[in-house]
Amino acid sequence: MDLPQGKERWLVVRSRDGVSQALKSARKHADKQVETWSKKLWHMSTRDFGCEEDAKQAWEQSLKGLPEWLEVSCEGKSRAVFEGRGRPARDAQPTGKRWSITASVSLNESKLLAYAQRKACFLIASNVLSEDRLSNDELITLYLEQGGVERGFRFLKDPLFLASSVFVKKPERIVALSLIMVLSLLVYRLAEHRLREQLVELGQTIPNPRQQADRQTHHAALVFQCFEGIELLQIRTQTDTQSLVLRLQPLHKQILSLLGPASQQFYFFLIETAECGS
Repeated sequence: MDLPQGKERWLVVRSRDGVSQALKSARKHADKQVETWSKKLWHMSTRDFGCEEDAKQAWEQSLKGLPEWLEVSCEGKSRAVFEGRGRPARDAQPTGKRWSITASVSLNESKLLAYAQRKACFLIASNVLSEDRLSNDELITLYLEQGGVERGFRFLKDPLFLASSVFVKKPERIVALSLIMVLSLLVYRLAEHRLREQLVELGQTIPNPRQQADRQTHHAALVFQCFEGIELLQIRTQTDTQSLVLRLQPLHKQILSLLGPASQQFYFFLIETAECGS
């Protein structure tokens, strides 16, 4: 595609699972629509019109908004109209005609499937035009991994991260704050990746704080919650300073051992920094 920002490669992607989910949702919606349109057209059949042209116009007007996967069949009927009240005489001549329309609604399965297939499609765009550099399969895989990236930036926006409490005006300070936030996110994601990798490699599990079950895949935020309440106690004397980590349980030691020595030192540094700041 030639666009103002340059050329882009577009992929229209559809999966079997996506079609199945879209068809399930469309069928649920279609059942409600069949019932709704049946009632609407029944009310239409109770109306009388002075001429056939008026009946046709009212019929066309009533079909506005009809879903493409619904099929409607109609039949126009006319009846004679006599002057006066009561039963007309045997030799009475009709003074005119009144027109009405009867209709029925049915679901077209093939059109519903085609609708679900279109709804299941999504578009992926890339400015990497060469498939040798980035194949279609690699592009799709990269797109599907965006959930992890979005989850990371949700972490940056979380009130607990306290980024909203920092107010800066100068552009260079905004850039510096953004750099710190991205570096924090990088450390956050690296710790999460390292933990998951080690759990799978060593065949170990740790409890999920929310579901109270042992798992090998955890979000870093839930793991960090396990460390709430741990404090660093420093005992200073004239000749020496001793540091003690309070309330460190076996689970905490297991997680720190999985993250590695460098991660342990970094975590203890964060505890010490937080203590000094408070």
